[in-house]
Amino acid sequence: MAIKLGVTLPLVDTGGAPGFVRDFAQQAEELGYQGLAVPDHVLGANVENRPDWGNRNTSADFFHDPFVLFGFLAACTKTIEFSTQVMILPQRQTALVAKQAASLDVLSEGRFRFGIGSGWNPIEYQALNEDFTNRGRRLAEQVDVMRKLWAEPHVTYKGDYHEIDDAGINPLPTGRSIPLWFGGHDDRMLRRIAKLADGWIMLAYPPDDSALQAFETLRGYIRAEGRSPDDVGLEIWTSLGDGDDEKLRADFKFWKDAGVSHITLNNWYGRHPHKRMAERGAEAHLKAMRHYRALVDDLL
Repeated sequence: MAIKLGVTLPLVDTGGAPGFVRDFAQQAEELGYQGLAVPDHVLGANVENRPDWGNRNTSADFFHDPFVLFGFLAACTKTIEFSTQVMILPQRQTALVAKQAASLDVLSEGRFRFGIGSGWNPIEYQALNEDFTNRGRRLAEQVDVMRKLWAEPHVTYKGDYHEIDDAGINPLPTGRSIPLWFGGHDDRMLRRIAKLADGWIMLAYPPDDSALQAFETLRGYIRAEGRSPDDVGLEIWTSLGDGDDEKLRADFKFWKDAGVSHITLNNWYGRHPHKRMAERGAEAHLKAMRHYRALVDDLL
């Protein structure tokens, strides 16, 4: 199976000046990367008042709004796919997100793959006036609502958290649907992925037996839902910080043999089990992107 190769915009390291994000996206496309990913946070905590915060995102970390950023880049590129990895869906209004995603899908001519998750930061939920405690249950209903809004010009819906009275969005997505990939790793999320998702963005496991076991657990849940595991994609992240060239090639082969469909180079992410690359500047990230693409060219 051919691997789809992606790369993450390193905004936390580089900022998001228009010239840089345009050049990064265009170079990725020219190099043959098939996907461009961005993370999502609306607010970051002020760690000066939170000494025990740890290494999670803070107000010092740079995040463009993904819909705005991809709308800009849709006009600067031709073929590369855009994906959120991942957007924190339950802290947003569902119908509004469905509208934004549909508009991006139309403007990018069907190049949007929507990665979603439930998040971990109650500070963002509080500021956005959403409930942190029921976010997983609401996410499942949000998926149902969005898919109905994408498929039909008018929707009537009454659920536990949403009510729509014969209304719809316009425009609809080009294919009346948008691929939904989920992030997250606890058992409840794996069961939601098996039931609802088009793919899993898996970040919690290194290339070893623990990852293989997690994949098999998910595949078992997928079969129990009456679906085929072949219909649910698998995506992992890698980084030049994860090892030397020999190890990076061995890791790529491991993931390919494991049935992974998407590998995304993310050189700024440094939480276990991943290691970020040492360099931080824009040119270093462009160079790293070129190096990795050449390194795995014959393995794709």
